[in-house]
Amino acid sequence: MATATTAPKRLDGEKAQRIIEAMRTSVGTRGAAGSTFDHVAREAGVSRGLLHYYFGSKEKLLVEVVRHDCETRIEAMDERITRASTVDEIIAALVLGLEEFIEGEPSSPAVIYELLSASRHSDEIRAELAELYRRWRADLAEALRVKEREGVVRLEADPEAVASMLFALGDGFGIQVLSDPAWDRSAAFDLGVRIARRLLGATA
Repeated sequence: MATATTAPKRLDGEKAQRIIEAMRTSVGTRGAAGSTFDHVAREAGVSRGLLHYYFGSKEKLLVEVVRHDCETRIEAMDERITRASTVDEIIAALVLGLEEFIEGEPSSPAVIYELLSASRHSDEIRAELAELYRRWRADLAEALRVKEREGVVRLEADPEAVASMLFALGDGFGIQVLSDPAWDRSAAFDLGVRIARRLLGATA
C-alpha cells in the first residue's frame, strides 16, 4: 500500500516561505514540467543543493506548496464558518473561499492541478494528495457538526458526505470557470447555491 510522501526536513521559516512562494509562482508561469530546482532556487535566493536536501524532489516540493495552501485555506474557512449563524452565512463563507481560489493568486490552482496530473504516475504523490483532501473534508465536516449541534443547520446526510459534496460542487465549478473565464455562469451558480442550501437543511 502506498504511503504518504515523507515530510521534508524542517527548514527556517523565512527560507521555507521564499521557496514555497517561488515554486508556486514558477508553476503558475512555467507549469510543473518547466519548474526546475534551478529556477526555484534562483528565484528564492537559495542554493539548488538546499532544495535537494530539504525536499528531495520537485514533486515533494509541490506537495509542500499544496500543504501550505491547505493550511491557509482551512484556517480562513474555520474562522468564517465559526462566525456564521445562518445557513446562508455558511454558504457565503464557502463561496468566498471559492472566489479567492479562482480569482486570487493564479498559480495556486495551477499547483493543485499539476499535482493531480503528477499523482497519476506517483503512488507517493497520490497518497499525499488523498491525505490533503481527507483533511479538507474532515475539517469542514467537523465545522458542520458543530453548527448542527448549535441548531444552525440540519444536514441532509452524514457530515463527511455533505462536506464531500460541497467540495465537489466547488471543485467542479472552479474547473469550469478557470477553463472558460467568459462563461456566463450565473444560472449554474444560483443552482449550486440552492443545492448547497438543501444539503445544509434550509427549508426556504
